[in-house]
Amino acid sequence: MTSVNAGYANPYANYGSAYARAAATQPSLATTLANEDASATSNAATNLTLSDAARAQLANASGLKDFSTVTAETRVGLDKLYAAAKVTGPLDATGQPTVDLTSFDRRALFAVAANNGGKFTSDEQSIAAYELDNRFNAALAPATATAKLTGDVGTIYAAALTYLDGASGEEKATAAWAAKREAVVKGIQATQQNPSTAPSGIANDPVAAYLAQYPDGGGTPAPQDFSSVAKAVRSALDAQAKAAGAIGKELVFDPGRKTGQLADLSNIDNRSLSAISLNKDQLFSAQESFAAKKELDSRNRASILEALKQSQSSGDPTKLSLGILNTYSAMSDEERLATNWTPALRDTAVQSYKSTTSLLSMLKGG
Repeated sequence: MTSVNAGYANPYANYGSAYARAAATQPSLATTLANEDASATSNAATNLTLSDAARAQLANASGLKDFSTVTAETRVGLDKLYAAAKVTGPLDATGQPTVDLTSFDRRALFAVAANNGGKFTSDEQSIAAYELDNRFNAALAPATATAKLTGDVGTIYAAALTYLDGASGEEKATAAWAAKREAVVKGIQATQQNPSTAPSGIANDPVAAYLAQYPDGGGTPAPQDFSSVAKAVRSALDAQAKAAGAIGKELVFDPGRKTGQLADLSNIDNRSLSAISLNKDQLFSAQESFAAKKELDSRNRASILEALKQSQSSGDPTKLSLGILNTYSAMSDEERLATNWTPALRDTAVQSYKSTTSLLSMLKGG
């Protein structure tokens, strides 16, 4: 694993102090928005630049926790991680992370990376920025694998746009986010004209930077050993059973059962569900394995239906094949085995994409 140290280039470092200053001096979001143009003039080097879209999102975000609350809760969460790991900081002597931040949501990670409120150390900012980079890479890796199969680089830019648009209002209020999104939109426009070639010369292009480092995809941490995944999810199910027993109920896996506490599989990731379904280490009952397989199948159906919906709403029939290929590319080998998503299915989707693209080109006179 790549070491994360204080020298890690953190693109979010300047934004937390600017956000903190705005929050400290302005009594409300409305006042912050009203005074943003004036304050930008006095401190243009680090102050946030709010686009119209960011203004709208922030203004409509009243249902969200205040960012200072998120920051405070994240500070407490980090300290709890250190206590559980019996460490005093985020990095060991070799620069390796001592704690896992994958349980933190993107808004919490941004609060740390940007040092909102000045509550986080430089090492904490570095590991949060590193985790955010991992998540961006994870969003692009399946699309990159799909692009290798189809020859359409636009798939990668579309994945990048989806990831960027999933940012919080605070992240969208930064100049860095706006510059990246503008670059990605230009990349999409370029690949619409020439889908087989990655565009070059676009300033602040995060996709180009990713492909320069990971031309074949990847850039994410090595997956956990599958036996360890199985043991961890076994513990998670046991915890659910213990909680059910505490209220006098049995944990059950059949939604048709009229008694008992139905197991909640919604927060279990797909690879862990695959571990339950495949049951290679014989840690799970037949009922547990069957329920995990049903949950995996349900998620895959939802993914295909979403691809079909996008295909219909956009009028682009290739979206269905691309959606199937992106789902396939995002799967681990164990997930494909558990759901019977075979190379033959992948090849059929590739052929469907290429045939449909060819027909559309003919219809357009290309």
